[in-house]
Amino acid sequence: MQVRSDALAAQLSRGLKPLYTLHGDEPLLAQEAADSIRAAARAAGVSERQVFTVSGAHFDWSSVLGAAQSMGLFADQQLIEIRIPSGKPGKEGSVALQQYCDRLGEGLFTIVHLPRLDRQQQQSAWFLALDRAGVTVRLDPIERNQLPQWISRRLGAQGQSLPAGEAGQQALAFFADRVEGNLLAAHQELQKLALLYPEGELSFEQIQDAVLDVARYDVFKLGAAVLAGQAERALRMLDGLRAEGEAAVLVHWNLAEDIRAMKRARDAMAGGKPLPMALREARVWGDKERAFERVLPQLDDAKLAALVQAAAICDGLVKGLRHPDWPTEAWDGLRRLMLMTLDLMQPPPRRGQAAPAPMALQP
Repeated sequence: MQVRSDALAAQLSRGLKPLYTLHGDEPLLAQEAADSIRAAARAAGVSERQVFTVSGAHFDWSSVLGAAQSMGLFADQQLIEIRIPSGKPGKEGSVALQQYCDRLGEGLFTIVHLPRLDRQQQQSAWFLALDRAGVTVRLDPIERNQLPQWISRRLGAQGQSLPAGEAGQQALAFFADRVEGNLLAAHQELQKLALLYPEGELSFEQIQDAVLDVARYDVFKLGAAVLAGQAERALRMLDGLRAEGEAAVLVHWNLAEDIRAMKRARDAMAGGKPLPMALREARVWGDKERAFERVLPQLDDAKLAALVQAAAICDGLVKGLRHPDWPTEAWDGLRRLMLMTLDLMQPPPRRGQAAPAPMALQP
């Protein structure tokens, strides 16, 4: 049985299941989910706990199977935690996990900790056995567009709130910008607010004074921000990636790959292929599909050709080459390429409306 991470508390209130499988790469959510299961186990009278960490191909699975068959000398219930940091138990582990699920008995409760799993891993025999034996909780990261609501809920849980309307939205946006990509830091900042201020409504000034800039940025989310036309956020992310020491060549590859995909799709459409087929041929899927569907029909071919050329020049910049018409610093060149792309992504003006001013190309 699969449940969302935010529905786990409600499930636990209805009774403890024999096995919980937690998978995902969000440390805070994984920690909170495991803590809530442990607390429910303690409330149910479980006093003995064993932890096994699967490390390497030579892990002794017989110790896990043996623990499942034996109860403690002074306890008739126990909690076993199985940590598989790689997400790959191996052939022997796959068989052992399936056997373990078959041997679950009364008084035995288990938490299996896993990282984020791909589709193939989720279709494996061992994972399906775990899923059938208990509750599976997928711990997805909180994306930027979900973050303000997540912050608001957490504030409410500690008895604090923000003003209604624009002032509250502004405070939430400010908070989200400062902790994006770092949910553990967001949690710590929320705890700080609970210590600094009493329960009740918080002002934007209080949020601004208390919340540090602890955001961490993902190079792939930078591309998504550009495709969405979010200029301010994209520029902030680019500066953050530079400060974090991200490789300029990786940032360029991510931006250039989207530009090349736009060119491939546009060429396919020019050859008479409908938009859905053009996107498939350009290998554009998922969230990018919607952005491409928005921009491709009104794309300026001349601007796109200039953008492809700019990506080629910027490729040289990040590899140490120079161009007379471009900045000498690779990151300044990336900024210029990104602004050119954002300019292309702007929607065309409505009838009677002045065209938007092009974004500045110089850093």
